[in-house]
Amino acid sequence: MKNKRRRSGFIAACVTPAIVLFIIFMIIPTIDVFRMSLYRWGGYTAEKTFVGLQNFSTLFASDKFYRAFQNSILLIVIVTIVTFFFAIIFAAILTREKIKGQNFFRVIFYIPNILSIVVISAIFSAIYDPNNGLLNSFIALFKGGTNDDPILWLGSPKIVIYSIAIAMVWQAIGYYMVMYMASMANIPESLYESAALEGAGRIKQFTSITLPLIWTNIRTTLTFFIISNINMSFLFVKAMTNSGPDGASSVFLSYMYQEAYTNSSYGYGMAIGVMVFLFSFALAAILNAVTKREEIEF
Repeated sequence: MKNKRRRSGFIAACVTPAIVLFIIFMIIPTIDVFRMSLYRWGGYTAEKTFVGLQNFSTLFASDKFYRAFQNSILLIVIVTIVTFFFAIIFAAILTREKIKGQNFFRVIFYIPNILSIVVISAIFSAIYDPNNGLLNSFIALFKGGTNDDPILWLGSPKIVIYSIAIAMVWQAIGYYMVMYMASMANIPESLYESAALEGAGRIKQFTSITLPLIWTNIRTTLTFFIISNINMSFLFVKAMTNSGPDGASSVFLSYMYQEAYTNSSYGYGMAIGVMVFLFSFALAAILNAVTKREEIEF
C-alpha cells in the first residue's frame, strides 16, 4: 500500500508541472482568444468595447476572408497530395531498390528540413526573380536566349499561390520520406519474398504490403502535416510575398496577422483566430474518421 502511494505521488509530481504549463500556455490563451473575439479593441489601448458576434458577422461578409480561406484550402490540398505522394514513392525506392549511395540521397533530401523558412524563402525568391532568376533564365533558353517577357512567379495573382506551394513541397518531402523509410525498413523481407513467389510485382507488393503496413504512420503524419500546413503557409507567405500582390497570396494566419497587428483590429483578428481554431479542429476530426482503418500487424 505504501509503495502504491509512493508510486502515485511520483507520477503526480512528474505530470503536474506539464499540466500546469499546458494550462498556462495553451488553455488560458485559447480561452482568451475566444473572449477577445467578442470585443472591438485596437490591441494597444485599455479601451475595449463588447460587440458580441459583430466581428464574426463582419468576417463572413468579407471577401478578403474568403480569399484567404480559398488560398489556405488550395495549399492544404496541393501541398499535402504532392508532398505525401513523392515522400512515399521516394521512401519505397530508397528502401526496396538497391541504389548506390542511399545514405547520400537521404541526407540530400533531408537538408531542406534543416534550413529555416526564411532561408528557403530567400532561395526560392531568387529562383523566381523575373529578371535574373534561375527559372526564367532556364525558360529563356527555349525562347532563343531572350527574356523580354519574364514570368512574374511571385507577382502574378494567378500563379503566386502555386509558386509558394512548390517551395513548401520542397521543404517538406525529405522529412516525411525519412519517416516512411523507417517504417518500411521494419517490414519483414519474407512478406515480399512470399508475394513474389505468388507472382506479385513491385507495384502490387507496394499497394498490398507496404502501404497497409505503414498506414498507421501515414495517418498520423497526414493529420499532423495538414494542421501544421496552416502555420507553415503563413511563414512562407510572410517571407516571400507578404500576402501580395494585392492580397492574392493571403492565407488564414497572414490575414489574421494583418488585421490584428497592422490594422489595429485585434478583436477582429481574434475572431479570425477562432475560425482557424475551429477549422483545424474540424479538419483533424474529419481526417481521423476518413483515414481510419483496421490496424494490420505482422
